[in-house]
Amino acid sequence: MIERHGHLAEASRLLDEFPVVALIGPRQVGKTTLARAIATRRQGPVQHFDLEDPRTEARFASPMLALEGLTGLVVLDEIQRHPELFPILRVLADRPDTPARFLILGSASPQLIQQSAESLAGRIAYHELPGLDLTEIGASGMDVLWQRGGFPKSFLAASEAASLRWRQEFIRSYLERDIPALGFRLPPAALRRFWSMLAHYHGQTWNGSELARAFGVTERTVRHYLDILAATFMVRILPPWHENLGKRQVKAPKVYLSDSGILHSLLDIGSPASLGNHPKIGASWEGFALHQVVSRLRVGWNACHYWKLHSGAELDLFVQSGGRRLGFEFKFSDTPRLTPSMHSALEQLRLDGLYVVHAGRDRFPLAQRIEAMPLADVGRID
Repeated sequence: MIERHGHLAEASRLLDEFPVVALIGPRQVGKTTLARAIATRRQGPVQHFDLEDPRTEARFASPMLALEGLTGLVVLDEIQRHPELFPILRVLADRPDTPARFLILGSASPQLIQQSAESLAGRIAYHELPGLDLTEIGASGMDVLWQRGGFPKSFLAASEAASLRWRQEFIRSYLERDIPALGFRLPPAALRRFWSMLAHYHGQTWNGSELARAFGVTERTVRHYLDILAATFMVRILPPWHENLGKRQVKAPKVYLSDSGILHSLLDIGSPASLGNHPKIGASWEGFALHQVVSRLRVGWNACHYWKLHSGAELDLFVQSGGRRLGFEFKFSDTPRLTPSMHSALEQLRLDGLYVVHAGRDRFPLAQRIEAMPLADVGRID
């Protein structure tokens, strides 16, 4: 078991400040395990309810009666199965002296986001739990993390073959069980085909019309499929950054599969050797590196963008947070070089610093405010 101290501390802090905390993320990423770790650190009684358990469903036939007498920490797992609980949680959160705190776990369904935002505004805080990252497993495990991805059971599997089997079963279960449970009526084969096709566009600018033609459906349909994958954390949509620069800027978002292990499964990459010979190895590494940097910064994806001019200058990741403007370029190379595009991004976006994250071992300056940094040093980003 890998301790996730950063997420444990942050979620615990939020519970001290808010009567309701939503721990969201994809299935099998470790939300229930983290909730148990949080419970062991809190004083007072703890009640944990799995809302997929038929026995719990019977108990929650009268949800107000089931919850109003509880004190301490109350954990509600898979909350999206019972959206009718949100108005009840609002009433319970407003009681004097807050006799109970509620930790709700969900797979980032649209019902969870919409219902909680409407019913619990001002009473709820969100904490997203992604897959394992380099700061949690250490630089020595970087290649395994890249190959297998950040889902704990995939990363910790006894062999490459066992890890691949787990990911293949996860994909099948997601399509056949999770998507229908969230209320989406889609043929699993169609969404699987779109997901696999999207893997070949990993790290590229979204072109809905091209994908629609290749898929044989309307552009609106492929956008709907993309939104479903994004709402369940299978895909990250990285929006473009715009400023009044007097130059034409690209307005379409970039699309990344969230987990490198799932990406490799959809691309039929089953081993480190096959990854090393695959034409998408560079895109895979760059997406993996981007996710590691965002996890390290802990700024949330809403603060993350990419930037590109039609003239060609671009920046893979632009982050504005805490009064600072940072840029990141990702190079699958051990000898990154300074480029005119980097100078353009530094000046046009008024960056405080630009990191060129690369696959080598050495850290060195490339120019004033531009530094080459190996991905293994991601934990040392200032």
